[in-house]
Amino acid sequence: MLNRSILQSFGVACLCLSLTPAGAVAQPVGNVLETPAMASPLAAQALLTDAARAGDRLVAVGERGHIVYSDNTGQSWTQAEVPVSTLINAVHFGDEQNGWAVGHGAVILHSSDKGATWQKQFDGYQASKSTIALLEQEIAALEDEIEEAPEEEQEDLEFELEDLMFTLDDARYDADSGPWKPLLDVLFLNGREGFAVGSYGFFFHTEDAGKTWTNLGMALDNPNRSHLNAITRITGGALFIAGEYGLLFRSTDNGATWEALEAPYQGSFFGITGTGNVNEVLAFGLRGNVFRSTDLGRSWTAVELADRQTLMGAGQGRDNKLVLVGNNGLVAVSSNAGQSFRTYIRPDRESLLDVVVRDDGSLLLVGETGAVIAGPDGLNAQKIGSSAR
Repeated sequence: MLNRSILQSFGVACLCLSLTPAGAVAQPVGNVLETPAMASPLAAQALLTDAARAGDRLVAVGERGHIVYSDNTGQSWTQAEVPVSTLINAVHFGDEQNGWAVGHGAVILHSSDKGATWQKQFDGYQASKSTIALLEQEIAALEDEIEEAPEEEQEDLEFELEDLMFTLDDARYDADSGPWKPLLDVLFLNGREGFAVGSYGFFFHTEDAGKTWTNLGMALDNPNRSHLNAITRITGGALFIAGEYGLLFRSTDNGATWEALEAPYQGSFFGITGTGNVNEVLAFGLRGNVFRSTDLGRSWTAVELADRQTLMGAGQGRDNKLVLVGNNGLVAVSSNAGQSFRTYIRPDRESLLDVVVRDDGSLLLVGETGAVIAGPDGLNAQKIGSSAR
């Protein structure tokens, strides 16, 4: 089993590190960014980190570049062709055909055939270059501002410049170390415009279906470059980002501008989701903390769970059904759009990272032992078929 203390403390990023074989530590991340995922009949039963719908198809992603898809609601799976073998953390489809997946080494993959084949669009080498270029631009602009500023304002600006120079040195060191930082989540508004978020404040945006990616790291009030763990769009159209140290950001103009929200909690949020109702949002994470807002994050109410396990993923169903999943086999089910939850612990106590609510109300669970079909409360698991290519 996985080291659950690591899971509980740091979530999927540290989970991924805990799964790295001891002999692989010295292997450059770049190698797995150039090595295609190996075919495996057990790909759907190994670690899976996220799942998404591509029309009537289900697509799940996980370790060693494994991406699998199912055309029979999860009864059996086929392994996709993937050009990398790094851990994939998240997947999202902007329309029925076009999907994007992100993972370690800041990799971004694109599929135009509902997840059957994937191409690499972006990775940590490009991320480092983009970050360095952005910081150099910010520093040059600030130096010009200092020259023109009144003397009484220059001291504060010089402190700001010093911070930027330190950040630039750090970015150059990261570039020399190789592309190890992960992207942790991805969201597309349609088949062309999307966002990717990740560790150390990584935040990228595209308007051309991923042909080019713009670094938006300076668009957020995140001076400490804290991890950005999740991004979502809720009913009503608002976008939200959640991260460590209680970070919450909101955009009401499709990502053109972002506002930092006053957090109800200073610990890590590992996920954020809509409830299905207009302007309602649920943030969740470490030690079972769940907070619900009905006014676009202006105010929050704590939602108590009977089991205080760290929460990692969420899925929405019909008739106000909302499901959260997490460590030690926790499944929390709400029938009132997140106002309250009934909690269940699966007998195998295997950690879960995401859930898709199927059309009949049953659940597709993904986590440390792959994909599992379960009843509406997460129990009564059903074995799935082996994956094939």
